Amino acid sequence: MTPTQLHRHAAHDWWRGATLYQIYPRSFMDANGDGVGDIAGIIQRLDYLATLGVDAIWISPIFTSPMQDFGYDVSDYRDIDPLFGTLEDFTRLIARAHELGLAVIIDQVLSHSSDQHVWFRESRQSRDNDKADWYVWADPRPDGSAPNNWLAAFGGPAWTFDSRRCQYYLHNFLASQPDLNFHHPEVRQAQLDNLRFWLELGVDGFRFDTANFYFHDRALTDNPPSSDDYRSRGHPRSYQLLKHNADQPENLDYLEEIRALLDEYPGATSVGEVGGSDPLPAMAAYTAGQHRLHMAYTFDLLNSTGDAMALHAVLARFADHGDDAWPCWALSNHDVPRSASRWGSARALLALTVLCSLRGSLCLYQGEELGFEEAELSYAELQDPFGIALWPEVKGRDGCRTPMVWEPHRHGGFCADSPSPWLPVHVPHQSQAVSLQQEAPESLLNHVRQLLRLRGENTLLKTGQQTLISPSVLPKGVFGVIRHDRHQRMMCLANLGHQSGHNNSPVMLDLTALLGSRTLHGQCHDPIEIVSLPGMATPILEAGQLRLSPGMAAWLVVPADASRDQDG
Repeated sequence: MTPTQLHRHAAHDWWRGATLYQIYPRSFMDANGDGVGDIAGIIQRLDYLATLGVDAIWISPIFTSPMQDFGYDVSDYRDIDPLFGTLEDFTRLIARAHELGLAVIIDQVLSHSSDQHVWFRESRQSRDNDKADWYVWADPRPDGSAPNNWLAAFGGPAWTFDSRRCQYYLHNFLASQPDLNFHHPEVRQAQLDNLRFWLELGVDGFRFDTANFYFHDRALTDNPPSSDDYRSRGHPRSYQLLKHNADQPENLDYLEEIRALLDEYPGATSVGEVGGSDPLPAMAAYTAGQHRLHMAYTFDLLNSTGDAMALHAVLARFADHGDDAWPCWALSNHDVPRSASRWGSARALLALTVLCSLRGSLCLYQGEELGFEEAELSYAELQDPFGIALWPEVKGRDGCRTPMVWEPHRHGGFCADSPSPWLPVHVPHQSQAVSLQQEAPESLLNHVRQLLRLRGENTLLKTGQQTLISPSVLPKGVFGVIRHDRHQRMMCLANLGHQSGHNNSPVMLDLTALLGSRTLHGQCHDPIEIVSLPGMATPILEAGQLRLSPGMAAWLVVPADASRDQDG
């Protein structure tokens, strides 16, 4: 057992409050010069991640795949695609990561496979072979049309007709990603066996892709239409509620089977991706108690623009579902526009400071610590099938997947001069290269390192309880939470108002109203302590009034009996 695994054995809940770092392997580091990132490249850059201060890395899929959806279409669940390397390379990665104190979490795409997987190749041959019922097959309607109205994420029906079986098969995503039939016990067990393979190899856990899509409604009931506020122009599936092809009650039972397996490997953890039409209740249910997923995330914060009211609303809705659920909050990943573009590049550090204030585990996406904004690509440069199918209203996900920039030159140190990388390096990212920011004490990179260190050393921020401060008692544009345990409390505030020529005035917060007068009038033994935040000016506190400028955050350590429940 490695030193890291011994630590995990002693601290099974190491993941609680941990910071994960997502690696999109195609774009992280190319070591063999073919223009695509690989495992050897990740190994080369592990020291950088260790100095960043994260606890674990999450690696997007590296399994054998025809790459129709860049690894999220798996054709062999127990091998590495040659594009990325070999199983031997991967075991070297695990060993080196553990030497550096980094846990290794890998993606698992259980709900669907590639149509090139041997299971599907056999299943589609006939209606009576050994794998005939391993996928979701259904007869046409009397008029020959698809069995119901379910739509695929990338456009069009979620059904494709197969002439050999004269049936349709279900695919919630691409037609080359047929959905497995989790109502079949052999399918459930086969995927558990695949998970065990990687646990035996030494991984520390899994990120489960589309974790709420394992089961479907056996009756194949039509999905109802969605409301106008949910619909997204250019994205047809948003016009219906995913009521019958996701979030089925059987999902919870299977998550408990997965958790039972993980519990056989002390310290192994899990984080689930929960999409759909109403994901927050599912996210809470999937992480409730000690017998399901350890943590989960939704797209609610991944779509955030840094609006204080909207941020409070997301967290309040999640809090309504119980205190025992554990979130993994993220502002960026490989599926959404980068947070520096959504929040504004001037607020990149503010966004991460807010993230570090929240109860839960955190996940940073590669380049977020450098302040990367979304890249603009032409249609000819697109690789993502989502963007290609729905252009121009939906530009797809390539803008957040362009290569990491390690050095300030043409290919950014991501790959050799020839050939060109699989996606072009975004030219503005070159001025934000790792090598440049490493040497600049006041760079975003170095501020993020200090920020993660602050959070990592503070048990209150990592695992303390959380009370939201109602917007009704805060100035417009200010977001706040109180983190607390039995011994102390910390008030985390952020002025999310945009700095501009006509609106750059600070707000004044009356701490007497927020915390009570006993602290501020010297009747408590411990005074308020203002935490020095990296890259932030220290706010001014005078006579119970806190001055907070737009774009500024403040962490205030207050006596344990000084704050009141402010959520309402």
